[in-house]
Amino acid sequence: MSEAQSNVTGPDFANGIAAKDVADGSMLLGHVGEEGVLLARRGEELFAIGATCSHYGGPLAEGLMVDDTVRCPWHHACFSFRTGEALRAPALSPVACWSVERRDDKIFVRSKKEAPAGGRGRVGASEPQKIVIIGGGAAGFAAAERLRREGWQGSLVMLSEDDAPPVDRPNLSKDYLAGNAPEDWVPLRPDSFYAEQGIELKRSAKVTAIDPRGHEVMLANGDKLSYEALLLATGAEPVRLTIAGADQAHVRLLRSLADCRAIINLASGARRAVVLGASFIGLEVAASLRARKLEVHVVAPERRPMERVLGPEIGDFVRALHEEHGVNFHLEDTAEAIEKDRVVLKSGKTLSADLVVVGVGVRPRVALAEAAGLALDRGVLVDELLKTNAPDIFAAGDITRWPDPHSGENIRVEHWVVAERQGAAAALNMLGAEQRFAEVPFFWSQHYDVPINYVGHAEKWDEIAIEGDIASRDCILRYKQRGRVLAVASIYRDRESLEAELAMERELV
Repeated sequence: MSEAQSNVTGPDFANGIAAKDVADGSMLLGHVGEEGVLLARRGEELFAIGATCSHYGGPLAEGLMVDDTVRCPWHHACFSFRTGEALRAPALSPVACWSVERRDDKIFVRSKKEAPAGGRGRVGASEPQKIVIIGGGAAGFAAAERLRREGWQGSLVMLSEDDAPPVDRPNLSKDYLAGNAPEDWVPLRPDSFYAEQGIELKRSAKVTAIDPRGHEVMLANGDKLSYEALLLATGAEPVRLTIAGADQAHVRLLRSLADCRAIINLASGARRAVVLGASFIGLEVAASLRARKLEVHVVAPERRPMERVLGPEIGDFVRALHEEHGVNFHLEDTAEAIEKDRVVLKSGKTLSADLVVVGVGVRPRVALAEAAGLALDRGVLVDELLKTNAPDIFAAGDITRWPDPHSGENIRVEHWVVAERQGAAAALNMLGAEQRFAEVPFFWSQHYDVPINYVGHAEKWDEIAIEGDIASRDCILRYKQRGRVLAVASIYRDRESLEAELAMERELV
């Protein structure tokens, strides 16, 4: 999660700086006492906020100033210079906001401002009095959090099949699994948050049916919950293997905190691991298990890892990167059977394995939606407001297929940040905001010390324009169809990634 800035740098804004040192449209990193502060100027307005992103501690001074906001270079969170509020996921918490004084030709940053009161603090006559959220993942949590941040005070119930509170799922395949992050980084909010915010979080709650006409949700324990607005955010579930031996205790999937704990426990006594699947999750798991000193083999049917999404050049780079760290690849092959201490491949090879992690893809969990009569198309169909075809039912996250204004097509993506942003947008629209969801999709993947950022959405392309050098880990790739940029991937080109995202947004204006 976020890390406090330990070393301040730049000028001490409390002592004042020359006004000419902050040009219009620019940002300057400095400090007040021991706290990093980012000073920005827009016309004659001056702003000062905390310099570190509240998500994972990214340096906002290296980000992109857009009007009266700043975007984090690491994972594209966005903050208001006026209030410090986190405007876009993956950041949920605000940064500090400071008062600024201009005296003659000098600028001083003074005391911290009090955080502004959230939202409207009431339930309007036309707003729902009861909202039910089905799902405890990124979209469901972001919706609940945004509803309360807006000041909506109606009845809010969140139904999660998980026995843990909502967690930061990207951490499960990255730092936490690698042993580089404590478990208290993993929950999105402490347990006390839900009671304090009046969110009735029901864990291990299995929903069996939705009655759109009666506006009711039925649970496996026999309970019924009425709603005036419903958010369906059931997410995706890992594809389970049906081969012989796939049900053994040392064969694990990774989706929940419990899954991750089980893998960590098995890894502590293991020497060799086999990862089935060269997806983003599979390769992040491979990197994390290498950090725990296991011998790791990756088995996948593709010629190159990640080629379908990122193309052959990045695919070759990712393979080489993992091989540098000792990962063994068995590509264009699949598992045929899993035995007590080995995996038998279709090619006839056998791989010793004390631990097997299956990462061969996920499927959207649409059974509830289908039984309720919601429109489906390889996911739950929604309109630009994230409304389904049933009155007062919205959908967000991995299950959702929505009209993407950038590609001009209905798309479904399985990205954490997209799910969070859809959850927040759905929350506003349940309150009557009528806000079109037009966010540019974004995700990041981490492999050892190498981050790969991706903005946009390209299911196919006819050209990949490469700037920089992939092998040197300094590059940006533009995926084009008939000359138009559909998506951009980058390695250590953070600002250019932000600029590409902004350019895609401004295409629609």
